[in-house]
Amino acid sequence: MRSKIRLASAVALAGTLMTALFSAQGADAAAEVMVPRLALPDASTSFISQPVVQALPSTIESESQVGDQYPAQFAESRQAPTLGALVAAQPDESELTPEMQCLAGAIYFEARGETLEGQLAVGQVIVNRTASGRFPESYCGVVYQPSQFSFVRGKSMPRVRAGSRAWREAVAVARIAHEGSWDSEVSDALYFHAARVSPRWRLTRLARVDNHVFYR
Repeated sequence: MRSKIRLASAVALAGTLMTALFSAQGADAAAEVMVPRLALPDASTSFISQPVVQALPSTIESESQVGDQYPAQFAESRQAPTLGALVAAQPDESELTPEMQCLAGAIYFEARGETLEGQLAVGQVIVNRTASGRFPESYCGVVYQPSQFSFVRGKSMPRVRAGSRAWREAVAVARIAHEGSWDSEVSDALYFHAARVSPRWRLTRLARVDNHVFYR
């Protein structure tokens, strides 16, 4: 009986040892799976030693783009090499508004026969007066203001020769002065008088252009 008990104990002990052994091996295997591994860098990776330069888009607009964004008169003034060329580029119009008739008429009667620069200077004074706050705010108001222009008789001016070259030039110069598409030599002038007289004005003299002296 004792021999059987000892044999059974030995078998049980052996089973216990075998179970412990297999359990330890399983734990080691699980531990091995759960250990994180560091990813090594790819040996094929390469580095660029020179900086990479990307070309910036050009900010300079083409002539066609500029022409689409700005009024036609500014495109003409950039393209015209001279005031004469700009005058020649002005469109022919059979009818003028009353305001433009007053401006062109003043240029015609005050500076007819002078250079285009001289005509533009006269027109510039009228345009400047309308924006100054010290004179009427319309071209006709400035031209017909009492005691300002010697060619005005009451509320009218003499007839013009509408088909003449002088009138066509006066109309073209009036449009240029109105649009501001060419810089006048006396761009900020408000007064002028004929060069043959000396009124002794206490004003800032700007320049003489043809037969007139201009002031501000």
